[in-house]
Amino acid sequence: MSSPCDPVHAPAGDVGAALMMVDSRLKEISAEKRLSDAEQQALTDQFAASVSAGGFEDLLDGACTLIYMYMQWLRAAYEDHDKDVIEYVVPTLVATMRMMPKSVSPEAIPTMAGLLIAAGTGLSPNLWRKQYGYWTETEMTPLEVTAFLLADHVNRITDDPEFATRMIAEALSGAEAEED
Repeated sequence: MSSPCDPVHAPAGDVGAALMMVDSRLKEISAEKRLSDAEQQALTDQFAASVSAGGFEDLLDGACTLIYMYMQWLRAAYEDHDKDVIEYVVPTLVATMRMMPKSVSPEAIPTMAGLLIAAGTGLSPNLWRKQYGYWTETEMTPLEVTAFLLADHVNRITDDPEFATRMIAEALSGAEAEED
């Protein structure tokens, strides 16, 4: 029986733009010279201003697609070691988010944990979330943080600071090749 939250029913969104946001954060964190908060906010504001309303929805869907893809990769990696992705990834990410009260409000953490669990069990995180209503403004930064933390987790496991970005970029390239 198919679930209404099955990923085949979910729009992929703008995975490329979502990946660009996550990758820029990963590079910012690993760079020796970091942007000031004001500089980073100015870049974020400039990016947000360039996205149309429909583009914003595509970006949200793209971020959820990233979360799904990272959780599926992590699921396979943990299962190879007879471990459960939910048990090993969700508590770590939730604990990290709890240490980020300026970026992730305590009220948003259960939703982000739900997204992770949905993705880890093979459900579409964006369809799972949409069954409870539209995204709220207070969930935007936590969604980005969740995608970032997953990418960082993948990079740490592989001991390769660009693995998560490369994995998605290769998947996007493969999907484009299939369309041709």
